[in-house]
Amino acid sequence: MGNLSTEEILIVGCGLVIVSYLFSIISSYVRVPSVLLLLFAGIAFRAIADGGHFSITFSPQLIELLGVVGLIMIVLEAGLDLKLGKEKLKLIRNSFFSALVILVLSTALVSAILYFWLSEPLLNCVVYALPLSIMSSSIVIPSIHHLNENKKEFLIYEASFSDILGIIAFNYLTAGDSFTGGSVLVFSGNLILSVLLSVLFSLLLFLILARTKLNIKFFLVFSLLVLIYAGGKMIHLPSLIIILVFGLLINNWEMVKITFLQKFFPNNQVTELRHLLHSITAESSFLVRTFFFILFGFSISLSFLSGAEVILVGSLIVLALFIVRLVYLRFTLRTNMFPESFFIPRGLITIVLYYKIPASLKLTNFSDGILFFVILVTSIIMMLGMILYKKKPDEVVEEAQFSERPDLL
Repeated sequence: MGNLSTEEILIVGCGLVIVSYLFSIISSYVRVPSVLLLLFAGIAFRAIADGGHFSITFSPQLIELLGVVGLIMIVLEAGLDLKLGKEKLKLIRNSFFSALVILVLSTALVSAILYFWLSEPLLNCVVYALPLSIMSSSIVIPSIHHLNENKKEFLIYEASFSDILGIIAFNYLTAGDSFTGGSVLVFSGNLILSVLLSVLFSLLLFLILARTKLNIKFFLVFSLLVLIYAGGKMIHLPSLIIILVFGLLINNWEMVKITFLQKFFPNNQVTELRHLLHSITAESSFLVRTFFFILFGFSISLSFLSGAEVILVGSLIVLALFIVRLVYLRFTLRTNMFPESFFIPRGLITIVLYYKIPASLKLTNFSDGILFFVILVTSIIMMLGMILYKKKPDEVVEEAQFSERPDLL
């Protein structure tokens, strides 16, 4: 990293953590998500470095590595935040179909834009469109503290489902022979196997946490989660499901009615573990997000804005993403659309999957500037939605659903 000494690197690293903490405080007052402030800070640092002719470079693999770790932490944190129950079934159903339908329609529209603009193979265009169509849970989940509980839970579920569904679809499309009957059977078998393994590994991880006498628990379990994720990816299993199920199991243990398991892992012990995981996961996610978004922002050169093609294609993609979300929330889900319709950020998962596109599926005429443009503009749109959403959660008067307003039917 340039010619910085070890001491200078330590100073820079600790300084960035302090800046990130200050951004978190500022975010609570100005309603601008802290991750966006980090992203803009990285861009500003890049502009300063270019202006001062400093040569500082980072390997794309480092950004990808932080992105994968951050993804695992964010999905685990989401699982630890989600409560299940009969009263949540409608919310879970709505958020799942919202994530699924918006992902499919967005991918179709973005694929069409890339196909007609670049005139390259349709499958390649779909592979590029898919990461651009996934809602970024790494930006959404840390940014919803000002919303009421219903909106929070809906967005957490939706962002988590969008990540998981997007990753599953991406693995399927990039595995080769994507549209043969055999590949569908193999992929379906892998999906069922992942669900079964998720329960088994979750109980195993739970056993390690609950029964070990050592105080050092979290990073042992986290290392096992990373191993499971990486191993699953190597054999094309959607292993992110395992991490989500583990978090859900910890946070909803009282719903497990198996007497043997309840005796083996009493609720008071589980509650203690839940608090421990909540604390450590939040701290670790904060650290990973800090360095990922600053480094990613630093990798962005604003010179790409000088390209007319980047701005035109990027604007068409952003417009397609926004229209799909707006129409679905307004006319299908039939609920208040503000500020949820502004939540179209693309971020960590988009970048991670973009770096994993196989060489055989690369678009020769696709500019990285389009990716950067979409990430920046969609993040700014979400930021505007949060700024305009001024009322406190308990002061918000929800708009009546369509079923309660016959004049709109």
